[in-house]
Amino acid sequence: MYDYVIVGAGSAGCVLAARLTEDPEVKVALLEAGGPDTDDEIHIPAAFGALFKGRRDWDMSTEPEPGLKNRRAYLPRAKMLGGCSSMNAMVYIRGNRADYDEWAEMGAEGWGYDDVLPYFKKSEDNERGDDQFHGTGGPLTVKESRSMNPVADAFVEAAAQAGHEKNPDFNGARQEGFGRYQTTQENGMRASTSVRYLHPVMGRENLTVITEAMALRILFDGDRASGVEIDHAGTVEEVHASREVILAAGAYQSPQLLMLSGIGPADQLPLFGIEVRQDLPVGQNLQDHCMTLMNWSADYESLMTALTPENVELLQTEGRGPLSSNIAEAGGFIRTRPGLDAPDCQFHCAPVLFWQEGLGPAVEHGVAFGPGVVKPTSRGAVTLRTPSPYVKPRIQHNYLTTEEDRATMLAGVKVGLQIAQQDALKPFITGEFAAPKPDATDEELLDFIADQTMTIYHPTSTCSIGPVVDPRLKVHGVEGLRVVDASVMPTIVRGNTNAPVIMIAEKAADLIKADATAPAATAAA
Repeated sequence: MYDYVIVGAGSAGCVLAARLTEDPEVKVALLEAGGPDTDDEIHIPAAFGALFKGRRDWDMSTEPEPGLKNRRAYLPRAKMLGGCSSMNAMVYIRGNRADYDEWAEMGAEGWGYDDVLPYFKKSEDNERGDDQFHGTGGPLTVKESRSMNPVADAFVEAAAQAGHEKNPDFNGARQEGFGRYQTTQENGMRASTSVRYLHPVMGRENLTVITEAMALRILFDGDRASGVEIDHAGTVEEVHASREVILAAGAYQSPQLLMLSGIGPADQLPLFGIEVRQDLPVGQNLQDHCMTLMNWSADYESLMTALTPENVELLQTEGRGPLSSNIAEAGGFIRTRPGLDAPDCQFHCAPVLFWQEGLGPAVEHGVAFGPGVVKPTSRGAVTLRTPSPYVKPRIQHNYLTTEEDRATMLAGVKVGLQIAQQDALKPFITGEFAAPKPDATDEELLDFIADQTMTIYHPTSTCSIGPVVDPRLKVHGVEGLRVVDASVMPTIVRGNTNAPVIMIAEKAADLIKADATAPAATAAA
C-alpha cells in the first residue's frame, strides 16, 4: 500500500515522484513498463536515433494516414526510465504565451501564461541566469549547444538573408525568429527527467521504483481508484494507493489505460466487452506536430562521422564536440500568413541527413531542415484495437487533412527552399538528396509533402482539461484518479512539448499536495 501510485516514469512521472516524496511521510510507487536508462545511446545526445525500433522503443505507428497517401507514420515512444525525455532531441522550448492564455480562455482555470511561468522557472537551471523569463537552481539543466556545428549557424544566417529576424531566446519576450536551440543537457550529456529528478532521490525510503511493470488496468473500490494491476516481469500483481492513482503514461497510453478500465466513450467500450464506468471522450482530440524535412547533400563534416575515438574522448573529458549534438541544433518560428496572432510554423535544422522518418541511414554528408505545423487544425483519436492491454492502441492522427494545415506546410516548405538558396549555405549545400527543386510547382511540393511528412514526436490532448479532467487534473466522475502528462493539454502548444510536460508535472505536484492537506484543514476548522 502506497499513498500515491504513479503509472509511467517518463517526463512527468519522474518529476512527480521527486516532488511528492519531498514529504518523508508520503509513500510513492513509481511504475515503469520499460527498464532502466542505462544504455549509452540514451545519454550520448547524438545517438538518440539509435534507440528507434530497439528494446527501449514502444515502436508504435498510426493507422493509414489519408493526408500522407495512406502511409502508416512511425511513432517512436520511449520505454524506459525518463520516458521520452530519454529519447528526444533535447530541445528546450516552452511554447507561446498565446497557447496558455488560450487554455485559460477555454476554461482551464489556473493554466494561463502568468500562472505557468513560475513553474517553468522553478524547474529550470538555465546557464544564462535568472531573469524575468528564466530560472536558476531548478533540477532541469538548460544549456547552450556544446556541438556548435557550423552548418547550424549558416542556417540561421541564411534565414536572416531570406528576410527573417534572428531570435536568441525563443522562450523570452518573443518566440518568432530564427536561432540556436537551448538544450536539456549537462556537460554535453542528456539531462532527462530521470537523470535530473529521479536518480538524485532514488535513495529515499518513501520512494519505490518498479521497472518492467506494465499497467494492465486501474483498480477501483466503488467509485474510487484504489490501485493498479500490473504485469511485473511476467507476474500479475496489484499495487494499491490510499490517496490517488496518477496516470503519467503519455498521450497514447494514458487514454488506453483509462479505456481498458471502463473510462471512455460509451459507444466504443461495449464493443470490446468493457463495462462503461464513466462516459468521457477519452482518446479524442488527439493533436501532434508534423514536419516535412528536406535533405541536401553537403560538403562539410556532418554528424555522419561523429563516432570516432577522438570525439568520444572529447565528450568524456570536455563535455562537448559532435557527439554532444542534439541533432536539432537550430530552428525558428514564423507566421506563414497575415492575421495570425502567433507563429503557425516551426523549423528544425540538423547537421546530418535525417530522412525516411529518421530511419534512413546517413549514407553521405548532408544537412536536413524543414517546417512543421505547430498550430494544427487537424484532430485525431486514440482508440482500442482489442480489450488486451498488451495490444497497441489504434492511433489516427489525420495529419494534414485540413486545408489550413496543408497551406501552412506548403508555405513553410517554400520558405525552407528560399533559405537553402541563400549565400550563407552555399559553402555547404552541393545538391538535393531528398528535397524539391527550387522551381517545383505547388502540385509537386504537395506531393513531396505527402511523401515525406513525419511526426515531431509531440502527441497531446487525449485526456484534455475540460472534457476529461478538471483544471486540477482529476478525472471527471471518479475519485482518486488524476492524469498528469501531455494528454491533459486542451490544445497543443507551439513548440516542442518536453518542457511544457515538465511544467505540468511541477504544477500538478503542488495541486496534489494542496488537495492532500485540504481535508485535514477543513476538519480542523
